[in-house]
Amino acid sequence: MLPRFITKSIHAYLDYPVAFALMALPFLLGLGQGNILAFWLSVVTGIAAFVLTVLTDHHLGLFRVLPYGLHLAVDGAVGLVFVVAPIALGLSGIEFWYYMGLGLTVLAVVSLHKPEEDVQVA
Repeated sequence: MLPRFITKSIHAYLDYPVAFALMALPFLLGLGQGNILAFWLSVVTGIAAFVLTVLTDHHLGLFRVLPYGLHLAVDGAVGLVFVVAPIALGLSGIEFWYYMGLGLTVLAVVSLHKPEEDVQVA
């Protein structure tokens, strides 16, 4: 069994930097040379991740209208898409490893999520 140590609070602190990195890294790394989708997939996902974080019900969410469980499910789906994308799009080199590495990392973060303790009211 995996040690589950990534709390809702830790996850919230990761969300904004990851969203901005997803938007900036394609520019910095020159993604999209072989396939323009390698560029836009990250940028659009970064924008969506930012919006998702702003709307998520955690302490860093600004509007807190989406349940945290939905946020985790979307993160898991993004991880899967990022693992499949380099194969499906025929990416190679840095573009392949960018998406494969990010996808596996996102899946690891989601799988290491520590469920919140149920609050017992006496």
